[in-house]
Amino acid sequence: MEELGDTATKAAVRRFWDERPCAESLADAPRGTDEYYGDIETAKERLEPFVHRYAEFEKWRGRDVLEIGCGVGTDSVRFARAGAVLTAVDLTETAVELTRGWLASESLPGTVLQADAERLPFADETFDLVYSWGVLHHTPETARALAEVRRVLRPGAEARIMLYNRRSFFAAGVWLRHGLLHRRPVSVRSVLATHLESPGTQAFTRRELETLFAGFASVEIETVTTPYDRRVVGPPAGLLPRAGWFHVVRATV
Repeated sequence: MEELGDTATKAAVRRFWDERPCAESLADAPRGTDEYYGDIETAKERLEPFVHRYAEFEKWRGRDVLEIGCGVGTDSVRFARAGAVLTAVDLTETAVELTRGWLASESLPGTVLQADAERLPFADETFDLVYSWGVLHHTPETARALAEVRRVLRPGAEARIMLYNRRSFFAAGVWLRHGLLHRRPVSVRSVLATHLESPGTQAFTRRELETLFAGFASVEIETVTTPYDRRVVGPPAGLLPRAGWFHVVRATV
């Protein structure tokens, strides 16, 4: 897999998600079964019902959509059901196999490839939408991945991307749980990189996102309170949406 251009961190990220496909912990059924996919979709609907508002799956019927970081395929399948011309990529073989399996189980069309978000294997100006939900904070060079997103979008096309918020209730909870165990001061950034999901996990402030997306023609950032924030502070999390765990970015080229 030399073509993926792995750094040591990226290789570790790939190993992590190959062994622990995103959202698999939400399933009780054996991997790859219809019940497995059903468990995950049901749980995701409960935890993140707002994803429909941001993805607008039905809007993309007949249009070229790229999902970066398909995981087990939850949102890829939703785009395919809605009639999008779907291409999905993931860094891991496991995710590619699971997403292909889910599409096949519903007889849905779609192309699913193993690929690196920082080096997408597509020509310039190929897609009407690039969608990525909770993925690009795991790749070491997020700025490089966003440059690739911009490159493969057609003029006037959209990116819809969710990235973690470092100034959130949830991030504070991770720091309280793990940072206080250190005998010296340690930053939220460092704790997230070493104790949350795959190695090197990042989270961004709004100002950092404005810099990362500066090459796009227009950018809107909405920060969303999640059930993960409510686990930290309870219902009051909803009173401060800017302290939510998810930044959702809509950007056009």
